[in-house]
Amino acid sequence: MTFVPPGTGWPDDPATADTPVALDPADVRRLAAGSGTLAELTAAQSVCRACPRLVEWREEVARVKRRAFADETYWGRPVPGWGDERPGILLVGLAPAAHGGNRTGRIFTGDRSGDWLFASLHRTGLAAQETSTYAGDGQRLIGTRVVASVRCAPPANKPAPEEKAACFPWMAREVELVAPHVKVIVALGGYAWQAMWPALKAAGYELPRARPPFGHGMEHEIRHDGRPVTLIGCYHPSQQNTFTGRVTAQMLDDVFERARSLAV
Repeated sequence: MTFVPPGTGWPDDPATADTPVALDPADVRRLAAGSGTLAELTAAQSVCRACPRLVEWREEVARVKRRAFADETYWGRPVPGWGDERPGILLVGLAPAAHGGNRTGRIFTGDRSGDWLFASLHRTGLAAQETSTYAGDGQRLIGTRVVASVRCAPPANKPAPEEKAACFPWMAREVELVAPHVKVIVALGGYAWQAMWPALKAAGYELPRARPPFGHGMEHEIRHDGRPVTLIGCYHPSQQNTFTGRVTAQMLDDVFERARSLAV
């Protein structure tokens, strides 16, 4: 088996053996639109098989494994959104890492990017623990939820345009379901910034005619149901960015402190 079958006891697995499986983009659109709750949506996300290249890759990674994790069972499935179901803050990323979320079953968990992210979230009062290492480790987000524009780990961390399009309804529906509670949206990196605008539009947000450029710490106000919502750009805590000093712990803390102050 090259992935964890749903309903077999993996911690925090949102799906069961009876969860409907999307086999193509039309199925994704239908199941996303028909999900009335986050529980239904995350369950369906976590068993999606709509993109053959991504399915093959995520399961191959789970079979071959990295030497450091050779004795571990990999999740090997799409990584659903995770966190508070009534979040004041929504974090948006691009996609799970092959040996991070694809291994652990939780977004931004088990890799260096996640180490930086969760440490900062903990310092700023948005996460219960400073580390997030595996599903069921006791970590929880406080008033915060994290989603990705693509739910499967892509080869070379580069999803194809058709894969982004196929996965889009999952993100759009999740953004729509949490919209009544969200006061701040933080985009983790320029790719996430680009990906979230169509999802915001589909979820009913009032957006400016011209899309503002991405920048670290840049803020822009949009509205949902007449209520102001602040968008904040944040450099992605990737190894390249943290090793080169393009993003520092203080820079991350400043963004999340600002987000928390706006979400009160």
